[in-house]
Amino acid sequence: MKLKDVEVFIVAPPPPGWGGRYWIFAKLTTACGIVGYGEIYASTVSPKAMVSIIEDVFERHMQNENPENIELMFRRVYSSGFTQRPDLTVMGAFSGLEIACWDILGKARSRPVWALLGGKMNERIRAYTYLYPLSHHDVLGFWTSPEMAAEAALDAVEKGYTAIKFDPAGPYTLRGGHQPAMTDISLSVAFCKAIREAIGNRADLLFGTHGQFTTSGAIRLAQALEPYFPLWFEEPIPPDNFLEFSEIAKSTSIPIAAGERLSTKSEFGSLLRTGGIKILQPALGRAGGIWEMKKTASIAEIFNAEMAPHLYAGPVEWAANIHLATSIPNILMAETIETPFHSELIGNSIIVDNGFISPPEQPGLGINFDEDIAKRNPYLGKGLHLEMQEKPCDYENGNAFLGGSPPRKASDG
Repeated sequence: MKLKDVEVFIVAPPPPGWGGRYWIFAKLTTACGIVGYGEIYASTVSPKAMVSIIEDVFERHMQNENPENIELMFRRVYSSGFTQRPDLTVMGAFSGLEIACWDILGKARSRPVWALLGGKMNERIRAYTYLYPLSHHDVLGFWTSPEMAAEAALDAVEKGYTAIKFDPAGPYTLRGGHQPAMTDISLSVAFCKAIREAIGNRADLLFGTHGQFTTSGAIRLAQALEPYFPLWFEEPIPPDNFLEFSEIAKSTSIPIAAGERLSTKSEFGSLLRTGGIKILQPALGRAGGIWEMKKTASIAEIFNAEMAPHLYAGPVEWAANIHLATSIPNILMAETIETPFHSELIGNSIIVDNGFISPPEQPGLGINFDEDIAKRNPYLGKGLHLEMQEKPCDYENGNAFLGGSPPRKASDG
């Protein structure tokens, strides 16, 4: 069994675009005709540039190789060009290709991927959801409305979710960490208060940020939120200074979570050694793939840390997350995005039932990827998957974070 060809799909989810402006999928085909699908969560360069990178990584390091040799192919990519250090772009390309290899291996053996990773540790996976506007909500006003957030939270809990995430704490900017505006602190407290009053103790609150604070600013905000007992405080400072996470962890009772912008066990291991993080949030489409994050989960066990795979992408990365989660003992929960387009793209093959996900029993990833739907929804824009704003935090007029899906510009296609 040898890897023969790669094909890449750049897909634009229809409005409102939950999951980002576009998703990047890779299709691998073996010489004997077995097909596997993966997803690349890499957004530092344009989709057009990523296609070239994906093809180069495949042709240089994987073509004509046995898909079983995942460790060897990883070491080739990790060492390419005399590097041997994490590279989000190249490792993102490999991550999606690696996921596709597991899909192939499962299909070749007529077994689900989780069965090749040590078997079924968990009969079901706890899911969590971000709070998105309900159909009658004003989409722009939602992100600064504690009342609408509370209504969305109650709707999610009624569907069975036992954990909900929201992030009202202002903008993420390319300027690095900043002190939160008092309006951002007040709004964050108001969100927690309204949501907790609406749902009581039926679900955990997951407080998201996007690395936008200084260490002292993050501590100020965390201490203001403590009365509402969030389960985690997500990535409160930029992800490039591991040591500072431990300073925040020492100063708040809220567990610190991070990892969506990290890659490989090297970065996750360093983060664990600093002592600041007890909940890891890898994005499997950029972190090195399934096998690399299986190793990371084992390392996390030593530090008494848990895994909560991140998702702001398409449904193939989600499927990979579920297989990893099924196979490890220290899974906390997995992020989920429920939109009709997410479901249709994989043939409704994995579902959330009353807040939990049952592992697929079908071979490979257990999904039915619909290439026709992918091809009918190409991304033609120039914007990146997510982008940080240049303007600084507004201390006079307040701030509004638009939930990772700002109104589309003409350049978005």
